[in-house]
Order: sequence, then structure tokens, then C-alpha cells
Amino acid sequence: MDYQKLFNAEISGESIAAWKAQGKKALGLICCHVPVELFYALDIMPVRMRATGTTESPDGDTWMSTFSCSFARGVLQQWITGPYKALDGIVTSDGCMMSARAFDNAEHISKKAKEGKFFFQIGAPRMSGNLELAYYKDELKDLVEALEKFSGNKLTDEKLKAAIAKENEARELIQQVNALRKAESPVISGEDALTIMLAATNFSIDEYIALLKAFLADAENRTPIADKRARLMIIGSALDNPGYLKVIEDKGGLFVADDLCYGSKVFNHVLPVQDADVLGSVADYYLNRIVCPRMLDNRIALQKNIVDTCKEYGVEGVVYQKIQYCECWGGESLYLEPDLKAIGVPMLIVEREEHLANAGQLAIRAEAFIEMIEK
Repeated sequence: MDYQKLFNAEISGESIAAWKAQGKKALGLICCHVPVELFYALDIMPVRMRATGTTESPDGDTWMSTFSCSFARGVLQQWITGPYKALDGIVTSDGCMMSARAFDNAEHISKKAKEGKFFFQIGAPRMSGNLELAYYKDELKDLVEALEKFSGNKLTDEKLKAAIAKENEARELIQQVNALRKAESPVISGEDALTIMLAATNFSIDEYIALLKAFLADAENRTPIADKRARLMIIGSALDNPGYLKVIEDKGGLFVADDLCYGSKVFNHVLPVQDADVLGSVADYYLNRIVCPRMLDNRIALQKNIVDTCKEYGVEGVVYQKIQYCECWGGESLYLEPDLKAIGVPMLIVEREEHLANAGQLAIRAEAFIEMIEK
């Protein structure tokens, strides 16, 4: 099987069109706190929305203003004029204020045009505990009820467990991809690894699993990367542009690990199922897995994860990128830097926009950072 489609980072509407051609629904998802398993269990295609390739966002700027996060404006632009126009609606959580505003504006624009599309927002608590878990599970119940009415399908534990099994298979395959990056001379760059993980947003789960299996079967035939000067890790805001990594890797760095919500974070652990409460298992997984600093009670665990990953993958330097106006990753470097210093790993902090307009400046800073690591 030709797996080269995994290396196309562009947003594609091909699988959305094929899915809808079968008379089925496809919905956009904003934020990784919306469980994809619920959608597949109801025969709805979930499409994690992103802004990759957005060089300008005139409509997004009009509706949200340029003082909003450029990623969120880019997502809105792709909804208005891009491939996401074909989606039947959007589901989001209150992951961050900027993404929530992209959802609000998309809903307003659609309703004003009387498109009859589906919009739903769930609340995801910012702390974890028994009370918060009960609330989140109730939110998921409301979502399921709305999705059942929208799709005409009924959710059962058997359907949900089957969807979980498929997603867990994809998670395990990505874990195998990331294991390749631990080698002294990996056969995959950071740019390619992120592109492969972004591809999860372009394909149905069955397509994605088949492509991952084909890639892994051929991975041993790839040429090892042996000419890099520093093993790096990239962390921070939602990053859906592999070209950002390429700029740094072209200067001699090699990203062997990441801590990104469009990258490894959503694949690092499988979802364990309790047969007595399958929906509760989903709620527990999505609320308690460590993804980003939006959770108020997981800071220490988040920092420990990053430090442990540095040790596991032999990371020599961390690139902390934060998109302008990012509420989640705006100041985490203050907490994280002492922990990285304690293990001798320096950190480069860079601010960016969705469109990679400052590649030259980034390249200069990256080269200086890599030279410092070498010394």
C-alpha cells in the first residue's frame, strides 16, 4: 500500500467527500477534549480542525480581529472558504477562549446563512476530581443525545467499545512511530513525524490505520538520519505546520520528541475500558490525560512528563514555541525552565504566528541555539 499520503500536511477534503458520498455525516472538532470515539460509534466522521497552510485570513480577521490568536482565526478561515465548508457542523469544548470564539463565529455565520448545520459545545472542567468527572460525563451524555438525533443512530456500549478499539490501535501505531525516534540515528525526522500525526485529521480511522501499518512495515528501509548536530524536543501551543520544524532541522537540529496537542500528546496512552461504565471510561480518559496547561491541577505532572521525555529520548535542547495571545502556553516557561536546567537541558523560547512569515529570524535563532548545545 502506498503510504505517501501520510506525508502531505495540507488540509484535505477528500476523505470527507468520500464519507459523505455514503450518505453519512462529517463534523469538525475543535480542541482535543472532544472524544472522537463518540462520533465513530454513531457513524459520524470526526475531523479535528486545523489551520495548516493559512497564509492570510481576511474573513477570520474580520470576525475575530487581529488581536485574536492567529491559529483560531485560521481555523475560522478554513471553515468559511476552505475544505471545512463541506462539514456538516462543528463540536467543540471550552478548551481555550480563542478556539471557543472561532466556534461562536462559525455558528453565527452558518445560522445567519440558514445552512441548518449542527453546532454543539461541551464544558470540560479545568480540574480533575470526582465532582468534575461527573459533570464532564453529563456533558458527554448531552452531546451523545444531540448526536443521536442528528445522525439517526443510537449509541450502544458495543459500538462505543468498537470505536475505542480502533482509536487505541491508531494510538499504539503512533507509539511505534515515535519509538523509531529514540534511535541514535532515527529513520524519521521531526517534520515527518508531525506530518504523520497531523494526517489523522485528514483520513477516516480505518484509512489512517492502514496507512500507518504500511509505513511501519517499510520503516526499516528508510535511510537513517546521521548528520544532525543536536537532538531536540518541541513543546508549546497548538502547532499544525511541520514547516516550522523544517526550518530548525535544516540548521542541524533533529526533533526526536514533541509535546504538542496535534502531535504525540493525543497518542501517548490508550483508553482503558471499564465494561460497567464505558462512557465513564471515555470521560475519565479525556478529562485526566495530560495534554496542555489548561488544566489547573496538572502543572507538576505536565512538567514531569516533559522532563521524563527529554531523558527517554536523549533530548539535548527544548524549543518552546508559543503562538501570540495563547492563553494556555503563554507563561509556562517560567515553571518549566528550572526543571530543564536541573537535567542540563537548555530551552529556546520563540513566539510565532500561524503563518510562518519569520522563517529567516527563526533560522538564525535556531542555529545559535544548536551551536550553544554543541559547545
